[in-house]
Amino acid sequence: MQMQSFPSGYRALVIGASGGIGAALVAALREDPRCAQVVELGRATQPALDLAEPASIERAAAELAGQGAFQLIVNAAGVLHGESFMPEKRLADLNPAQLLATFQVNTFGPALLLRYFCGLLDRQRGVLAMLSAKVGSIGDNRLGGWYSYRASKAALNMLIKTAAIEVRRSQPNAVLLALHPGTVNSALSQPFRGAEIGRPAAVAAHDLLRVIDSLGPEASGSFHAYDGQPLPW
Repeated sequence: MQMQSFPSGYRALVIGASGGIGAALVAALREDPRCAQVVELGRATQPALDLAEPASIERAAAELAGQGAFQLIVNAAGVLHGESFMPEKRLADLNPAQLLATFQVNTFGPALLLRYFCGLLDRQRGVLAMLSAKVGSIGDNRLGGWYSYRASKAALNMLIKTAAIEVRRSQPNAVLLALHPGTVNSALSQPFRGAEIGRPAAVAAHDLLRVIDSLGPEASGSFHAYDGQPLPW
């Protein structure tokens, strides 16, 4: 696909590029003849960026600042489960270590991305999109459970909404978005029948890019699903 809302020769940055959706976004953007450069960031890149290491976020932004503005920045990193934990099904499963680990990657790290990377957006057409999740919608929560993940994504949505209000004052053309990719066949969804019910990461990446391409500054601070539909907070 070609991103028509961006100028020819646009530059893109994908954070969390080694994950399933992140890698698919990189591949899709590199297929776009209008995209001149795709920069990948993650724990193994140079510069390295680890959402659990605040100093690495500031350093990466500082290193990239001298290379020119980006028209598109996407954060595709996130955590749902780890080697030592799975999503909580009940209140009795809650523990501080899991809460902290989940919020560190899904909320605290992205908050610092907003702080340090908004200034890297192009002043004419600049989009910073964060992968959120429909289960982070308070209004749509009908099943309960998954406490840490739901709460961390709900908090991320609030950060994006709040940052959009501030950024609009100095960067009126900036677009900050929370995006729900749907269930994707990836490492994140694998323990939850992801291979059976999930879409291929390549399909999800193209869906997300279509949504991004369709939204302008008036949509900054909004929350959308992969099919373009707005989601309740």
